[in-house]
Amino acid sequence: MKVKYYNNSTILVEHKGTKILVDPWLFGQTNIGSWSMYPKLDIDWSEFDDLDYIHITHIHTDHLHVPTLQKLSNNIPVLIHEWDDKFVKMNLERIGKKVIELEHGKKFNLGDDFDFHLYAADGCNPEVCFKFFGCGKLTPKSKSVGIDTFSVMSTSEKTFVQTNDCPHPIMKNTIQVIKDKFKEIDLLFTLYTGAGAYPQQMSNYTDDEKINKYGVHKRDKFLDYGINFLKDFKPKYYMPYAGTYTLTGRFAHLDKLKGTPTRVEALKIYKKNYSDGEGFLLNGCESYDLETNKVSSPYVETDLKEKQKYIDEVLSKIKMPYEYDEDVSLEQMIEFIPKAFERFSNKRKEMNYSTNTNLYIYLVDNKMLKIPFDGNHYSIIDEKNFNDDNYVTYKMHPKLLYGILKGPKYYHMNNADGGSHIEWYRKPDTYQSQMYHIMNYFHA
Repeated sequence: MKVKYYNNSTILVEHKGTKILVDPWLFGQTNIGSWSMYPKLDIDWSEFDDLDYIHITHIHTDHLHVPTLQKLSNNIPVLIHEWDDKFVKMNLERIGKKVIELEHGKKFNLGDDFDFHLYAADGCNPEVCFKFFGCGKLTPKSKSVGIDTFSVMSTSEKTFVQTNDCPHPIMKNTIQVIKDKFKEIDLLFTLYTGAGAYPQQMSNYTDDEKINKYGVHKRDKFLDYGINFLKDFKPKYYMPYAGTYTLTGRFAHLDKLKGTPTRVEALKIYKKNYSDGEGFLLNGCESYDLETNKVSSPYVETDLKEKQKYIDEVLSKIKMPYEYDEDVSLEQMIEFIPKAFERFSNKRKEMNYSTNTNLYIYLVDNKMLKIPFDGNHYSIIDEKNFNDDNYVTYKMHPKLLYGILKGPKYYHMNNADGGSHIEWYRKPDTYQSQMYHIMNYFHA
């Protein structure tokens, strides 16, 4: 078995002529345009002409990257988890893909002596991911509600596990199932960081606090997740991956504030805390051979000065897709607010959730939308009349907000959060996960 790494969580796994491509994001931007890869990949697209399968782990657009998928043949079947919610399936079928849904943990044969086991990371808790909006249901009544999945690929001699974006705390039970089923893990690709707007878009923090306090907390928490994966799985070899992106355009200046270690820093910490296996890194388009335990080429560390120069001269100039949209008036926004509030209210009632915290969204023309979470109706106020002691504010580009109000066909709160498009302020500085989760439903 051979694993080729490209960027973020994009990998190509090959065994005895069977090839499966995982989460292909191979060019351009994602997360509503705010994420870029660095360095750019030099892709030979012909290497994907004989793909047997594509695997998409979850709905987030750095994993389900439509522009990349549209460059790959629609004859290649796409493997996904059999979620109760069919968002991934519908999005793939909408662009002409043939989808195969796999039952949780059941073996799927990819080819000669090559099996695939797909697991859902149920038990969504956005707080462990440092995200404001949860991705899965917070009140599960069905068999599989989580957004993230991870997989085991195995032969008669080797076992490879890739955890993708799944945080360790919501995977504990499934980890034990895998350990019982697969006695030795030869290779583990494990996370080392996470996405989201925290802390870089928290306007009630100073830049120094974002870097040296809240960013350190976020960084250490995700590195702890990775260390726990290593200690639980006890792989012979491992590599930190996933969550590798560079903020772009109007958000490029925030890249240094997002509390993300480099993969080199992560590897050093993993080696210090886990001594039962050997860690390594791959550059884009390089591979690791599980038979020889060799990499195709030694890792070359990123020149951070060159990267910053590229951010300043190239990536910072990129516009978000909504910046090309027509200007939005207050009247246009108001048209969609009643329906959005109705959906929001229905979800709040379904979850039986109430808080005295009010949420305010900046509109246009110095207006704010006040959304109570205690059953009262929304109102539109002048910014100069804003006066509250228990609140959260959302500030984003009005064209993006207008797209979110219109519905997920255009833009969605979850992707706006993941892409750092929303600036936050909260008083007091407390996290209320259900409150943010309900806002996923604030659209017409």
